[in-house]
Amino acid sequence: MKGIDPQLLDQFIDQALYEDIQTGDHTSQACIQPNARSKAKLLVKDTGVLAGVAFAQRVFAKVDPSSKVTVEIEDGADIKYGDVAFYVECNSQALLKAERLILNTMQRLSGVATLSSRFAVEVEGIDVKILDTRKTTPLMRFLEKWAVRIGGCTNYRDGLYDWIMIKDNHIDACGGIQEAIREVNSYMEKNDLSLGVTVEVRNLVELHKVLEVGKVSRIMLDNFELALLREAVATIDGRFESEASGGVNLDTVRKIAKTGVNYISVGALTHSSGTLDMSLKVVKED
Repeated sequence: MKGIDPQLLDQFIDQALYEDIQTGDHTSQACIQPNARSKAKLLVKDTGVLAGVAFAQRVFAKVDPSSKVTVEIEDGADIKYGDVAFYVECNSQALLKAERLILNTMQRLSGVATLSSRFAVEVEGIDVKILDTRKTTPLMRFLEKWAVRIGGCTNYRDGLYDWIMIKDNHIDACGGIQEAIREVNSYMEKNDLSLGVTVEVRNLVELHKVLEVGKVSRIMLDNFELALLREAVATIDGRFESEASGGVNLDTVRKIAKTGVNYISVGALTHSSGTLDMSLKVVKED
């Protein structure tokens, strides 16, 4: 899984399996022989973009190192009702231990990838990048951001630690937008940090204040109406990167992109993506 820390992934899988199994899968242990083996298929019951096949392979390898996964559809491919994403042959008890974790995760990640793909399609031909946000499921951010990339959009910051974002609450608590920018730059100098800096502006007055002081990487234009957004982008005039946020959906994103902003951040990629329906079914031998 490109871009994912294997140690973090294994830790997630271990914790998720423990959440479900704990003292044992008593149903399977009661009615399935320990050495029994089964073949199963991942059946798609929805339309969208597939994400999580590589994750499923990792889970099966953990619960049964002798498992064999035959991939029929790769991550990032379009899928429809009735498709089979993969077949797996493994220990039957292990299969049932892994089933719910794989389905829950793949359904969620495929939902994220599907919505990301729809946003990416809406801005085709325009020089703009669609960004995700920190509005993710706790402890699943690294997977959901992977799904965003699969869907064709771009990751913003991974967390509070790798990019500075001065937002309205920071500005109001600090006493002003210029004060916040100066404090951030002083902090980075004292702590030998070199991070990107985004500052959020709520109106043209704040924008001009930012332009007076500079010392940022990107200016986020929050909830600007289209006419004001165009004016703000023209005012910035390439001196800093520009980003639009707020009020972004599939109906508005292309209009926003046409204002000339460099980036559009969309929290909905992860917080409103929903899921794609799938099932893992044992294939009965004739």
